[in-house]
Amino acid sequence: METSRMNVSGLEFGWDVEKGQFLFEGEDAVLFWISSAMKTFFDTIEEVSGKEATSVVLQTTGYRQGTVVGEYFEKLNASERNFAETLTKTYASAGWGKAILKEFDVEEKRVVIYLKDDWEYKINVAQGKEKGGNFLPAHYAGIFTGIFGTNIWYNKLQSQLEGHEYTIVEYYPSNVTVTENIHELIRNREEQEIMQLEALVEDKTKELKALIKTLSSPMIPVLEEVVVVPLLGKYDEERTDELIEKTLHSLPKHKAKYLILDFTGLDAEVAPVSADLIEKLVSATSLIGTKTILVGIKAELSMSITKSGINLSKYDCFQTLEHGIYYALAEKGRKITSM
Repeated sequence: METSRMNVSGLEFGWDVEKGQFLFEGEDAVLFWISSAMKTFFDTIEEVSGKEATSVVLQTTGYRQGTVVGEYFEKLNASERNFAETLTKTYASAGWGKAILKEFDVEEKRVVIYLKDDWEYKINVAQGKEKGGNFLPAHYAGIFTGIFGTNIWYNKLQSQLEGHEYTIVEYYPSNVTVTENIHELIRNREEQEIMQLEALVEDKTKELKALIKTLSSPMIPVLEEVVVVPLLGKYDEERTDELIEKTLHSLPKHKAKYLILDFTGLDAEVAPVSADLIEKLVSATSLIGTKTILVGIKAELSMSITKSGINLSKYDCFQTLEHGIYYALAEKGRKITSM
């Protein structure tokens, strides 16, 4: 079966139905419905990649396709007028919408183009977009880059999607490239991911601190009017203040007359903080009528605390928690007996 051919405004179209082939100027081409099939294509890219990435993808694709077309037109060696006519007829006959070159300065390598009812605009309308896409503006930038032999970029002066009769785009030599735009998108995404990770770490840190605050140094009532607070790990100034506040709020609830501070699980390298903790807590608890007993202070910790200037001899100190409890009971006039 022969290929059916048709000439439209000097451009050749051909069809070979048996092969399922459509030709435009002798090259394989393809046809899509704009507001349905192509809209679905654009929507899917945006759904998978997100709006920002989709914009960069379409802009980059449009530009790179344009450079291929630009090289083709550059080989024609057409005059300024003939180039403008050939370009606009080629794209109009292919269903790309109406394009008018208002300015075409070869020396300055500057162009102003008016676009109306192009296929990207029709897709954007079907999508309900409020801002025009970048595929076609970038595509023409690629064409002019190929023609002028230097990198050309663009600036949209107005958009048909915003209610204007035409989309107006100006083109000029620039250092802006689609490759840089891709790298910028990647950097922005990396920064966003880092910020999200930092926010997640901060949230988890807050949760962990809240958990530690809840579990740290619990107050354990062991006998009537006697409570024990085991000190675990390391205490900085913030954790020390939290311990004192928590202890002072809990002592009245337990009607505690004796508070036993157990240093067995305390980190030995925090002597200055330990000394500060002892002085603050003993002073505060004495004001509400509770006597503090210190137990479990190891030799290394004892020496470090003494070097910090605090005199442990003025406190009731015992080697083990058991001894501290016995002492508290004796102070109350009681003792533990075996049955």
